[in-house]
Amino acid sequence: MSELKRELHTSHNSADETQADRSPAIESADDNASQGRSWTGRPKKIRRKRRLTLAVLPTMLTLGNGICGLAAIAVAMSDNPDWEIETKLLIAGSLIFGGMLFDALDGSAARMTGQESQFGAELDSLCDAITFGTAPAVIVWEYSYGLALPQKISWGIGVLFTLCVLIRLARFNVETDEDDSHEGFDGLPSPAAAGTIASFAIAVPELAEYANDPEYPERVQLIAKQLLHVSQYFMAALTLVLAYLMVSRFRYKHVFQQLVQGRRAPHQIGQALFVLIGASVLHWLALPIAFCYYAFSPPIRSLLGKASTSQQTSSESN
Repeated sequence: MSELKRELHTSHNSADETQADRSPAIESADDNASQGRSWTGRPKKIRRKRRLTLAVLPTMLTLGNGICGLAAIAVAMSDNPDWEIETKLLIAGSLIFGGMLFDALDGSAARMTGQESQFGAELDSLCDAITFGTAPAVIVWEYSYGLALPQKISWGIGVLFTLCVLIRLARFNVETDEDDSHEGFDGLPSPAAAGTIASFAIAVPELAEYANDPEYPERVQLIAKQLLHVSQYFMAALTLVLAYLMVSRFRYKHVFQQLVQGRRAPHQIGQALFVLIGASVLHWLALPIAFCYYAFSPPIRSLLGKASTSQQTSSESN
């Protein structure tokens, strides 16, 4: 046999031997793959998609909150010529209060039915960002439009308020445990901050009625017009303060939880009656006063407490 034929014959035989040697391993690997095992013989981990089950009632309530926020934005930015700015502010503010009602009910419904979930918490935060973050900023933009205040400043104030709402919601999600009693918050809750702005938006139409209705005395009309003009600047300054309070560490009570849980002391019932009587007397001023009291009383108490503590420390040192 020539050298060339010997080499070809040898290489052919070696290839057959190699194929014969490898074929059992390949067949074993094929068998493992067909039986759901890896080449090492260990069972393969088959990934299965997690199925998400929704709690119908809490989810619908949460989505109702988001719908109110979107509707408030649409009304505030509407170009309907039949609507004056006061009418748009009234409707948008009322829709924000509707979102607050849905937001108060969805968490309670989830806890009462035992349907609390991470999905519900995330969905609630997204809807809160719309209703209590974006919608109040749009109201501030629309209300301050046409002022001597530069438009860039009003836009910046609205953007800052929305960003603080997002920070507030993210911090709440991170710091709140599953066993949290929900009796209080660190920082002003975003629904309360949005409700404060919405309360002033609701009060504007009645103030405009005093300013434009000829049935009222001229002095009353003049005072109402001045208050309308000042309220536009006051709204911008108030929005800045509320944005700071949301990211602060002042302690705020959960009003809704206190109302629906436990018994009430006699003085608390007296306070509730006082609020109802004041609301019937003050009319359009009742909501702004109530929300401002809730927003500003904790920081004022904290500052007064620190001042008294420092005075006691200085007196003791002397």
